[in-house]
Amino acid sequence: MKREQLEFLADNPFYTKRFAFYVGRRCRQATIKDIAQELKLDWDTVKTLEKQYMRAQLAKAGTPGSKAIGIDEISIRKGHAYRIVVSDLIRRRPIWFGGEDRSEASMAQFYDWLGENKADGIRLAVMDMWKPFANATRTHAPQAAILFDKFHIMRHLGEALDKVRKSEYARLSGKNRRYIKGQKYTLLSRRENLTLEGRRALKTLLAANKRLNTAYLLKESFGQLWDYKREGWARRFFENWRTSLKWQRLQPYEKFAEMINRHWDGIAAYCRSENKVSLGFVEGLNNKIRVIQRRAYGLRDEDYLRLKILTCMLPAL
Repeated sequence: MKREQLEFLADNPFYTKRFAFYVGRRCRQATIKDIAQELKLDWDTVKTLEKQYMRAQLAKAGTPGSKAIGIDEISIRKGHAYRIVVSDLIRRRPIWFGGEDRSEASMAQFYDWLGENKADGIRLAVMDMWKPFANATRTHAPQAAILFDKFHIMRHLGEALDKVRKSEYARLSGKNRRYIKGQKYTLLSRRENLTLEGRRALKTLLAANKRLNTAYLLKESFGQLWDYKREGWARRFFENWRTSLKWQRLQPYEKFAEMINRHWDGIAAYCRSENKVSLGFVEGLNNKIRVIQRRAYGLRDEDYLRLKILTCMLPAL
């Protein structure tokens, strides 16, 4: 007995592709549970239909020959379980999700998937200062310039500032602590993002503690590094910034400066005009992934998470 395949049917033969795509579009704005309740369907049925829709999105989008890629890792569960996400920075969409961890071998899986010809076309790879990512890129795409993501670098500097805040809180006692307690967000946020009350608290904090005031001003001034268009000017700025740390007793900042010096080539690459790409997309994607993970809380289907991430920037079908 031969069963005829009907093109208009979904993978689940009880539904049409048209209905499957409707369910998939609805799941872009709502959870599986909400759509299942709305359409009076089983939870697993909705999930299956959505996965078919997302696979169709990926099939239509294809595998691009990326000229500039962004590499990042995400934590998929507690216990240091990581997966790697690679994005096309020009088309502004994630193109690969995989690996078993954030090792060089896992990063090499991306280049194997991409293929040698398309890997040869990569001219820029943006990543954090994680050595295995850089090593794999130098091995499989040696022609690509490596650029360390300024958002990750500034995050390291923010962590150094927070260590200074904690050390000052530990050093002081009694009433002198009241200006520091509970002000982590105020200190680490950009001034323009603070409310009027937050700016007043920041002003009071900086006036009350000289070391935190110095650390804060150094953090704010470091952002000027990304404005230089020539490596020589950028290097001169960094050396002056590093020299200003002397006698300040800011050990976390000294360690940060040493890290920048070790990774200078990947930072200086930002000065070259051919390496100017929108790095804000990577941060925006990270925020989207966090929302997806919150919505999918408790799901153990990694393939579903992979499809959600790879299709989150694609147009609806």
